[in-house]
Amino acid sequence: MPLSVVILAAGQGKRMNSDLPKVLQPLAGTPLLQHVISAARALQPQHVYVVYGHGGAEVQQAFEHEPVEWVLQAEQLGTGHAVMQAMVVIPDDHTVLVLYGDVPLIRADRLTKLVEAAAEGVLALLTVNLDEATGYGRIVRAADGRVIAIVEQKDATPQQLAIKEANSGLMAAPAGALREWLLGLGSNNAQREYYLTDVVLGAVAAGNPVVAIPVPNALEVMGVNDRIQLAQVEAGLRRMRTEALMLAGATLADPTRVDVRGTVTVGRDVFIDVNAVLIGQVHLGARVRIGPNVVIRDSHVGADTEINANSVIEEAQVGEHCRIGPFARLRRATALDAGVHIGNFVETKNARIGAGSKANHLSYVGDATVGSGVNIGAGTITCNYDGANKWTTVIEDGAFIGSGSMLVAPVRIGAGATIGAGSTLGEDAPEGQLTLARARQVTVPKWRRPEKKPKG
Repeated sequence: MPLSVVILAAGQGKRMNSDLPKVLQPLAGTPLLQHVISAARALQPQHVYVVYGHGGAEVQQAFEHEPVEWVLQAEQLGTGHAVMQAMVVIPDDHTVLVLYGDVPLIRADRLTKLVEAAAEGVLALLTVNLDEATGYGRIVRAADGRVIAIVEQKDATPQQLAIKEANSGLMAAPAGALREWLLGLGSNNAQREYYLTDVVLGAVAAGNPVVAIPVPNALEVMGVNDRIQLAQVEAGLRRMRTEALMLAGATLADPTRVDVRGTVTVGRDVFIDVNAVLIGQVHLGARVRIGPNVVIRDSHVGADTEINANSVIEEAQVGEHCRIGPFARLRRATALDAGVHIGNFVETKNARIGAGSKANHLSYVGDATVGSGVNIGAGTITCNYDGANKWTTVIEDGAFIGSGSMLVAPVRIGAGATIGAGSTLGEDAPEGQLTLARARQVTVPKWRRPEKKPKG
């Protein structure tokens, strides 16, 4: 049966006290709504409809990259009313899955069970047992255990408020039946709104079974209404992702102090120290060791490589058996072959560095192609920018660059060449020879350093 997903994202989120629409609040660096859309996409639906309202233009602009269909809820008349807006374009032979733009941690496997149940012609709900269910609708069951209603907090009796089983808000149903139940909704309640949860009454009255599927982890269905809840969900997501890394073969010195803000894959026996931040698409090969306070974004790190403390790696490809840092920065389009050493306070950008080469101290290598077995001495700079254009430096295999050298691009250092310390090169250096480019040392006799004139 074809699947249509309806994501309710029209709420203003007043309790956030923010100019940013609630569904755009960041969770692990990604808007709340993006997490929900990604979960929906995992089910391969035929359509994803996002019902928007407050801040609609800003929300739509933020998701221009997503092939979703936008449905306006011009008046905020409740969740039932919101789903009605989308039902106008959903065929009767579809299954409808209703999600919330502020419930970001729902798992695709839970949603699959929900959709499979609804495909059998029932109204399927996700529920959760809570010791403290304040704010949640309660699941009301008959004596034989059948679900017969969902009662919202403000409309519940004291006896109903004592119920531990709470409604998550997520549900799935056959589109034709759901349409009929929605048409029967009323607004005779404390909020004067059309509650989506009241479709349970319509299903029961029509003789349709209502299936409640329990969720073992309340965090998966936790809604975000304020910044405290956002922090709770952030901590929960961090825990879920770090646990996944540990199950995949990584040791984390302290899982509470590793922040995963993307998709991270690891090989066996990876070690990650405290305060590491992993962003975007990151792969850590087998036996990689990540030191404290390291940031890695959208990068691939080869097996047996060590990233030492306080290093930053961004959009880089790092080979096997490399040693990076401490305090190194690999910027966009850096590619290191096997066995490269990039040491403290060395920065690279748009640079290819060959196997076994070293830049161990205080250097900048940018817009450069470096061969294998090259030694780049402390304080070396590839002077790649003339104020308008970038130029390339080529350092061929086995070259030795002395400390404090300025390589003014475009320039080529031949294979096996040696550049004397303190040289400034503006022309190519031939292979296998020593090249010096220093000003003659001069001592000026009787020279005196200028002195400040006395004040007054």
